[in-house]
Amino acid sequence: MQSSYFGKPRSHSKLWAIGHWFGPYAPLIVMFLSGLLFLSLTRLGLVIWKWERVQATGELVQILLQGVRVDVIQLGLLALIPVLLSPVLATRKFFTVWRTFTFWWVLLSLVLLVFLEAATPGFILEYDVRPNRIFVEYLKYPHEVFGMLWQGFKVELFFGLVMTVIAFAVVARLLKPWRQAEAKWANPAVWLVGPLLLVLTVLGIRSTLTHRPANPALFAITQDSMVNSLILNSTYSVFYAAYSLQHEAKSSAIYGKLPREKIFALTGAQEADIPTLTTLVPSAKRDKPLNLVILLQESLGAGFVESLGGKPVTPNLEKLKDEGIWFTHLYATGTRSVRGIEAVVTGFQPTPSDSTVKLDLSQKNFFTLASLLSKRGYLTEFIYGGESHFDNMRSFFMGNGFQQITDQPDFKNPVFVASWGASDEDLLNKTHEQLMAHHASGKPFFTLAFSSSNHAPFEFPDGRIELYEQPKATDNNAVKYADYAIGEFIKKAKASPYWNDTVFLIVADHDIRVRGDSLVPIEHFHIPALILGGAIQAKTVDVIASQIDLPVTVLSLMGIEAQHPMTGHDLSNVSADYRGRAMMQYNYNFGWMQQLGPEAADNEVVVLREGKAPAFGHYDLASKQLQNTAAPADGPALADRALANSLLPALLYKEQRYRLPE
Repeated sequence: MQSSYFGKPRSHSKLWAIGHWFGPYAPLIVMFLSGLLFLSLTRLGLVIWKWERVQATGELVQILLQGVRVDVIQLGLLALIPVLLSPVLATRKFFTVWRTFTFWWVLLSLVLLVFLEAATPGFILEYDVRPNRIFVEYLKYPHEVFGMLWQGFKVELFFGLVMTVIAFAVVARLLKPWRQAEAKWANPAVWLVGPLLLVLTVLGIRSTLTHRPANPALFAITQDSMVNSLILNSTYSVFYAAYSLQHEAKSSAIYGKLPREKIFALTGAQEADIPTLTTLVPSAKRDKPLNLVILLQESLGAGFVESLGGKPVTPNLEKLKDEGIWFTHLYATGTRSVRGIEAVVTGFQPTPSDSTVKLDLSQKNFFTLASLLSKRGYLTEFIYGGESHFDNMRSFFMGNGFQQITDQPDFKNPVFVASWGASDEDLLNKTHEQLMAHHASGKPFFTLAFSSSNHAPFEFPDGRIELYEQPKATDNNAVKYADYAIGEFIKKAKASPYWNDTVFLIVADHDIRVRGDSLVPIEHFHIPALILGGAIQAKTVDVIASQIDLPVTVLSLMGIEAQHPMTGHDLSNVSADYRGRAMMQYNYNFGWMQQLGPEAADNEVVVLREGKAPAFGHYDLASKQLQNTAAPADGPALADRALANSLLPALLYKEQRYRLPE
């Protein structure tokens, strides 16, 4: 008797009792239902296996529920191509092609899910996380990897192969009725259902109606990276890792290579477990180390600060600069918020790759101020008016020392909500509220608050500022509003009991719209920075400085004596003959600027470029112009120093040596 997906389903294929109602889309429905069931069961098995760690998080229900959400995303991704092709291939004319195509597509998709889940226990045993970036990178080296598996993981290898073969046989049998199916739907029915199914598939993949789709950072709900990975499924984890690898680049592949010993010699690193490990002796001796608050300001370039040669749209910052440590020649390391976070929170030097906030090997056991301070009993938190999973921030922070995150859903009755989330006003009101509570608890704290109002489309509440220009929604007006919010926050802070016990750092993540016709538009990397607090003595720092100097400097001012891997300098206590330097990553160009003489205007620049010889120039601080020059006498040495400082962080990241000592 011939089997049909419209007829009575065979006993070995119970899912067809549901699937046969969906006509040509039946195999995709079967894939979705069986995949959802399988992934949920394997996740439950992993949870039971790692029960102690799961139980310690107190998030069992969320782990299972959010896991289903991830599975829907992954199954939607697997279904997307067939759904897109269905309006043509699922019609009567091409039904035979559609039947064969979907049979093999669903078969291989489900076998892939089984294969990667079968590989998961062994991978977790070795790396304490689901298959991820390392798994993808290993695919490049089949000979070496197979040798490793055969020598050390025979049981896991055999288990994976057996499960894959079994999955192939079981799924092929499950899909057998489909191979005999006949086209019963008329073409108009296919054309009507196809677009509807496409909309549902896209919504399932996005998994949210907000303006950015879900990503792994959204599911980083605990401080245990392994438990967070259980929420994912291994196919999604591997797919996302492969996607992320596109955005990485190796300094050695772009700018050239140097011997390892020369990299260390030129940067001051040592051949040791942690090559850049150093001991900070604080410039300020404190009976009790101070608290730390960092206000990271979105796109607040020097072009918005009148005293730095910009527009007069930051009057509060101009007033406050005389009350703290003001940096007149500070330069951002990059052009993205995650690069600014990387520099200010970790002190890590830039590379041509994505920021370490987004890269796989830095999602745990990577140095941050929070990882250091949390070990000293500090409460560590991140506050953001938007969605904290954006740019992988939540995952990175929760994996590297931050104990709690406050983001948009935690803002009750905000004054104003823009496209990017609650306004800076709401952000800093919430920050003040949190700081008051922390101070009352008696526990030291480190709070990172990240603003968003100065971001297109530049939305902010009415009636707060006198507009700088018309229309309202411009960057200049948004910056002026952000400055207003800072001023109001500092007023509250000064009147609070935490003012005298806290170091405040106000700094930009990067400038806005960094662009220019020079190899590196240095003028657009210039940003303001100000350190305030009741215990801070006012002064101006005029030397060339980099964002990576700030975390070292604030630790010193807090009175923290500690070992750390940061390469930045303590600018709270520099000698009279100190010569500053700055490093700037601009797309695939790396700019290195160093101060040659006692005058700040005397700056030599080298730019490393992809596939080309280094370019040299002189940057004049007064005119903010980069003048190209011929290679100076010390050009090769200068280029080598720049290259070493691009290669060093890449080396530290790859070898996972940018961390605290055990």
